[in-house]
Amino acid sequence: MKLEVDAGKTLLVDGPASLMVLSGKAEVLGAPLKNESRIVVREGKRLPIEVKSKALFELSLGENAKYEQVDGSTVPKTWQKVVDEILSEISSKRPYSVMVMGEVDSGKTTFCTFLANKALKEKLKVAVIDGDLGQSDVGPPSTIGYCILKKPIKDLFDVNAKNAYFIGLTSPGRVMNEVIQGLSKLKDEALRNGAEFLIINTDGWVEGEEAANYKLRLVNVLEPDVVVGIQQEYELLHILGGIGGTKVHIVESPSAIRKRDREKRKILRELSYKKYLKGGKVQSFLISWLKLEGTLLGKGIFPHKERMREIEQILGIHPWYCEETSNTLLLVLGRSQRVSEESLKRLEKSIGKRLKVIREGEENGLLVAIKDINGMFLGIGILEGIDYRRRAIKIYTPVVKGIHTISIGQVKLDREGKELGICAVFTE
Repeated sequence: MKLEVDAGKTLLVDGPASLMVLSGKAEVLGAPLKNESRIVVREGKRLPIEVKSKALFELSLGENAKYEQVDGSTVPKTWQKVVDEILSEISSKRPYSVMVMGEVDSGKTTFCTFLANKALKEKLKVAVIDGDLGQSDVGPPSTIGYCILKKPIKDLFDVNAKNAYFIGLTSPGRVMNEVIQGLSKLKDEALRNGAEFLIINTDGWVEGEEAANYKLRLVNVLEPDVVVGIQQEYELLHILGGIGGTKVHIVESPSAIRKRDREKRKILRELSYKKYLKGGKVQSFLISWLKLEGTLLGKGIFPHKERMREIEQILGIHPWYCEETSNTLLLVLGRSQRVSEESLKRLEKSIGKRLKVIREGEENGLLVAIKDINGMFLGIGILEGIDYRRRAIKIYTPVVKGIHTISIGQVKLDREGKELGICAVFTE
């Protein structure tokens, strides 16, 4: 359908939808829209199109999509004020970094996009690091991704990650150290690649003492020049009040921000998985050809004959597969093999090593990251099975070249990117 919108109004479009500017001038968060250029609004996302001169749009709405017109800009005045202040400071200090905090659906990504577009207008080399594991736009979910922007953007999801750090989970609570390490490594890499203005987006975990301590650790390790806290009321004060030595700006969450329930956030993650799995095919690799991370598999050797006799005698079965390191015995049982807890405890005591028990096929569906020989992120895949006796691994992935390292996570997916749950089968 065609829709005419007067100057001074903002068109809010909730996806799934697409639109095209046929005439007039409009922009999204400071990024001008080209006439006759189609823009896609993802399901679960809202795009604010600010009309500068009367514009005619061609608008296509998907199922449950909608739109509305509101007067004025949906970008809060405090955002513009803080952005102007930040950009005025960079003339005396480069590189310059900004960390953005806020709870879930507070407008963090929207603010990062607005800030990035304004910085690009100042001819700065802008990098964005996305530290929100669950709602990542730069890189697939369960990763920390970063990009260096070449031009103004409407949606960070449209930008390909220059590199990413794989975590393997979509929430930071159990992997705080890994997230901090990943953010720190990508910050250093972005600066080595010449970034003058660095924007660090964070996750929406802000409630409680543990979340506050985690966010303060992020500030201490990453040392941003300024922290921007986005809040509706006072939900960040217990965090922002503990920041010392770093300038803090507090801005409000836009009234036009669309709150999403857990299911909508899950849909957004699945769309992202699907994007990064597009064109995938099943490939087989000998484990000896690869470096495996996130698993004990491939770290040890086959037990000697006497050890195997001891294992079989205590368990009363011949295990599907065994591998032994200096302090751990990895034991893989067949699908139909049954062993009592008492037998496993006796074995652990007898060999004097920690026992890690896996059942054949339990690994199917685990999300993996694929890296090259230099540790650069190449993409994601799905673990489709391990032939323990042949020591071969099957991965569904679109990545075909340069595969050196496979990092195994804890999220389970199907080939369409649908989340099937969490499985810690390989957690070391």
